[in-house]
Parts: sequence; structure tokens; C-alpha cells
Amino acid sequence: MHTAPLPVNPHGSPLKGIRGRILTFKADPFINDDEEACYDCHDDGLIVIQDGYIVAAGDYNATAPEYPHLRDIDTYPDAVIMPGFVDCHTHYVQSPMIGSYGKTLLDWLDRYAYPTEARLSDKSLADEVAREFFRQTLAQGTTTANVFATTFATSVNAFFEESERYDTRMICGKVLQDRNLPEALKDPSADESIAVAEDLLRKWHRRGRQLYAVAPRFAPTSTPRQLELAGELYQRYIDSGVYMHTHLDETQSEIDWVAQLFPGAANYTDVYRRHGLVDRLSVMAHCCIVGEDEWQTLHDCGCGVAHCPSSNLFLGDGEFDYRAAMKRSRPVRAGIGTDTGGGTSFSMIRQLGDAYKVAMLRQGGLSALKSFYMATRGGAGALHLENTIGSIAPGFEADIAVVDLHPSEFVEWRMKYAATIFEKLFVIATLGPDNLIRATYVAGRKVYDRTRGQKWMYADDMER
Repeated sequence: MHTAPLPVNPHGSPLKGIRGRILTFKADPFINDDEEACYDCHDDGLIVIQDGYIVAAGDYNATAPEYPHLRDIDTYPDAVIMPGFVDCHTHYVQSPMIGSYGKTLLDWLDRYAYPTEARLSDKSLADEVAREFFRQTLAQGTTTANVFATTFATSVNAFFEESERYDTRMICGKVLQDRNLPEALKDPSADESIAVAEDLLRKWHRRGRQLYAVAPRFAPTSTPRQLELAGELYQRYIDSGVYMHTHLDETQSEIDWVAQLFPGAANYTDVYRRHGLVDRLSVMAHCCIVGEDEWQTLHDCGCGVAHCPSSNLFLGDGEFDYRAAMKRSRPVRAGIGTDTGGGTSFSMIRQLGDAYKVAMLRQGGLSALKSFYMATRGGAGALHLENTIGSIAPGFEADIAVVDLHPSEFVEWRMKYAATIFEKLFVIATLGPDNLIRATYVAGRKVYDRTRGQKWMYADDMER
């Protein structure tokens, strides 16, 4: 992790400053006993930004004199300035049906998710859904997400086109699914689906800040042939930073179904492993009912996992066991996912309140220190981007969220009885009030400002 300030580029864009209470993480509190060594907090801090990157960050009185030409400073009292949140798993295409009733996961998919996704072959609708997804996501301080599109190339193009307008670092890919779902969503053939995915990969991967993911929905909706070809595609491009994104061990009924469809596999994880889909840039969503041998495989391969507490509570799935996932002898890279539309909010902070409740059901609370780590640097680590995003430090991309500690009269009153920064953040996560985010910066540009007449602005519509 970079610590020394970067030299200012005399030919670069003007310097930009953000001043206020700064909190950022620098080590994993799940595996480090010294909690204070895991974060930096400056009560009056300054972030200096140029050309989309953080040049310096630290105490204001120590940092400001080093930059005498810095004039443009946004100041935020009664707030916490944090790295932009990292959503490790979500379905932007399900935004139109968020909050829909379902008896079980599989029933909910059949009744709501699949019919909604089938409509995203219409590019104009895909554009509309992408536009609303980004507005909701940025208004919640999330600057990077690992996102499922759906079967159609239109859904991928609409997502990345909107991401480009904001200059966000996003991960997305065409969903691969050629069996056990409605005809309107099925890929015509495994071979054709991979050809379309590779075309999209070549078009979008590393175009600006965009990253591509090979995305089989989950094992039951792909034939062995499609999984085999998906693994080959993933392995062909993994060295260029292409991801694999899928679901794993979400519910017992799903696990039982996988065992019936793939009787030769040792477990659900082994299905993906046999097809070349378990590797260092693999991200597995949910992981609620995971055996020790599976955890060991995920650790050994460097996979990321996404805990989706809101969705798991809403759909009555399993309960993610963060203590098993973060076992010190073989910790797994773990982050938080909203999983909208199974999840019921675009807010990562509200997910942290639900993550605490899930942890309590397993007889172990989840502190604000650990949960906010998972939502920032931990989530970046799950995506193997911990040296790029997820921290406020020189050399990192300037993706930043400003969290309001006084979003309502009651919360302002309640904060009088919270002493430390983590006590205050726990209150915020537990209550999950509206209007939590004052501003969101992407690559140094304020793309969302709660108080601005035009709350959302594309990158090209403003100067850095």
C-alpha cells in the first residue's frame, strides 16, 4: 500500500482538495489483533487529488502547507470521508422488481427475476434500468460494483455505456445460461453464448475503467458444455484481469439440485473447479452453506466471496458465517454485496446493519470496524483491486464517499451519546437512515451531490 505523497504533475489538471474527518483502512481487522493498526482516522484531514488519483492524504495542518497552490477544497463538517463503497455482487437488471414477494429463492426467480430480465433484450429499457441503477448506487456512496447483466448483449452494453459516462470502475459481463430457465432467457447454444461473451469482453475489458467478468449464472442453469467453454474463456483471459462471477452455496435446495445435476462432483465448489472456473479472479456470491473443504479450496485459489445479508434474510436463504470464512489459518477474501433485487436496498451501509443481524444469529456480533472494512478495502481485496481502490492513500484512484453523521434531527441527537467514530458508524449502519451520503466522488469528480440542484452529473459534464 502506498504511503508517500506523489509528486504533483505540473502539466496535469488543477489540484482538488477534500477536507473533513477521514477514515480509511490499511490492514485486515479479522486477522490482526491490534485493531488500531488496521485503520487511519484524521479528525481534520485533507485529501489532495490530481488527474483522478490521490496525491496525498493526512492531517490537514501537516498536509495543506505542502500544497500552497491548492485552492479548490470541499469541506464537510459532521461527516466521515471514506473510500467509495465496493459492492461485490448485485444484479442491475433486477432493479425494476426489487422488493417482490417470493416463497423461496427458486420460486422468486421464476415469478419475478426471470420475467424481468427477459425484458432487457430491449435496449431502450436496458438503458433506462442502467441509468436508474447508477443513480441509486452513486447516491449511496458505492463507486465500484461487481454486476450481473443478463443473457442479452444489449444489457451489457447499456451498463458499460452508463458506467463510462460517470467514469466508474465497474465489473460486468453477459450472463451465461442455457438450460433450466424460461426459453426467453436461454442462450441458443453454449458455443454461441461464449462467442457473444468474448466479443463483449474484447469490446469492454479495460476500456477506460471498465472490467469484464465471465458470468455463468449458477451451475444449474448451465449445461456442462457451457461451463467447460466458460472455463476455457476465463482461463484464456485471466492474465489480463478478466473475472469469473457466479453464485455458490446459497440455499440447501440449490445445493441439492446441483448434486443431482452433477453427481460426479465432490461438492458445489468442485463443479466449478472441474470446469476451470475456480481461480484467483473468481468471485462467488452468497456462500451461506459452505463445507470446510470448500472454504479451503476458495482460500487456496485466492477466490473472493460476497456476503449478501439483505438478500439472504429477505429470501430466507442460509446465513453467511464470517468466522468460518475468515478463519485465521486460511482466510478467504470477503466483501459485501447488495444483491439487488434479492437485496432490498442499494445502500451498502444498510447491508452492514443486516450483516450484524446475520452474525448475531450465529452467536457472534460483527463490529463496525470489521463491517466497514469489508465494505471498502475488504471488498476491494475480494476483487483483487486492493492496490487500486478501497483506500484513501497516495496512488489510489480517487473514489470517495462522504457519509453524513447528522442526516436527520434524531440521528444528530443520538450522536451526542456515541463517543468514538466506530460507535457513530455502528449507529448509522443499524438505523440506516435516508440521505446518508452527502457526496460521491469518482476519479476525483463529484458525480453526486445531495445539495446540488443537479444531483447527478456525468464526468464529461464537469471538470475535475
